[in-house]
Amino acid sequence: YFNRIDIFHIDICDDNFGRKVITFSCCRMPPSHQLNHTRLLEYLKYTLDHYVENDYMVVYFHYGLKSLNKPSLKWLQTAYKEFDRKYKKNLKALYVVHPTNFIKILWNIFKPLTSHKFGKKIIYLKYLSDLREHLKYDQLNIPQEVIQHDENLWRKQKGKLPPVVKIPPPRPPLPTQQFGVSLQYIKDKNKGELIPPVMKETVSYLKRKGLQVEGLFRRSASVQTIKDVQKLYNQGKSVNFDYYHDIHIPAVILKTFLRELPQPLLTFECYDHILGITSVESSLRVTRCKQIIHGLPEHNYVVLKYLICFLHMVSRESIYNRMTASSLACVFGLNLIWPSKGTVSLSALVPLNLFTELLIDFYMNIFNSRTVPEKKKKKNPFDTESTVPHVFLSNGRI
Repeated sequence: YFNRIDIFHIDICDDNFGRKVITFSCCRMPPSHQLNHTRLLEYLKYTLDHYVENDYMVVYFHYGLKSLNKPSLKWLQTAYKEFDRKYKKNLKALYVVHPTNFIKILWNIFKPLTSHKFGKKIIYLKYLSDLREHLKYDQLNIPQEVIQHDENLWRKQKGKLPPVVKIPPPRPPLPTQQFGVSLQYIKDKNKGELIPPVMKETVSYLKRKGLQVEGLFRRSASVQTIKDVQKLYNQGKSVNFDYYHDIHIPAVILKTFLRELPQPLLTFECYDHILGITSVESSLRVTRCKQIIHGLPEHNYVVLKYLICFLHMVSRESIYNRMTASSLACVFGLNLIWPSKGTVSLSALVPLNLFTELLIDFYMNIFNSRTVPEKKKKKNPFDTESTVPHVFLSNGRI
């Protein structure tokens, strides 16, 4: 039942600074008589429970909510009470796109029950183009019906279609560029070093000063500060994280670096194989994880091993930092793998996070050897019957 709900109205992505963006599309909701609203509320809470301990945002596409699929006022009141402070505390913004009079009336009903602080988090956006000022618009999975409705609004109220956003051609990267370029580019510009400098410096700093910080990787940081630090790295200048007095800045920088890679660290080719992890028998999942990552390019494997080794270290301090392997997986899953097209649906999040959790929990087992395909006879690295030699790795070197 939950998987069926997932198909029609919820998607997840990250913004540029590691905060989860959860989108809800009313146009995908079925008629009320086909939907168990009690189960829907349980599902919404179940979804948010994965992210409310981190900073997150919600984008609500109101178009498509009609008398046919509109929930009752009683249900809305119940839902509002269910979403207590736990869900509101780390919500950074609730974007309501294409609001109608119904939304305004509803807000007047609930306004006496809401705090002034929460009210300031609600942002009404008349057009989709307004989202560009707040989020990375191209990452959002916007239903075609919503896009068509937006165009109709522009025609009706402005007599023309919304302006086409002209994206300037990309500038050639600087020789010192760290963000938005491939691992190979960084390696070539750094005398063949496999671990990118920004990764090495953030991980080293966090090892020294962040392992016992409660909620490490859960908090966001000043958007402008993150941009400033990225600029320093891209210009090849040194960064002193002590200057900022905020342990969450190097944590966000590390996540941002991973997310801005042209191809995810786990590569697009691994995506479908990772989605299949939940169909594998529990006792065989660690073996399956090993098979998948052993099919990675050598450079990706070494960088992944370096990162997961650090995350395993963080998880071992979870009694202090509250970041178990499961918590870290919720944060890093979408920073390590994403589809080549579109955004990640909720049904895909379960295997992606599970795979990441297994990598962290069973780091020593999964990364203790490296499978190398035979030269004469090519074998599928994902073939469970494959018997190929192993070369052992130590300290990130093959």
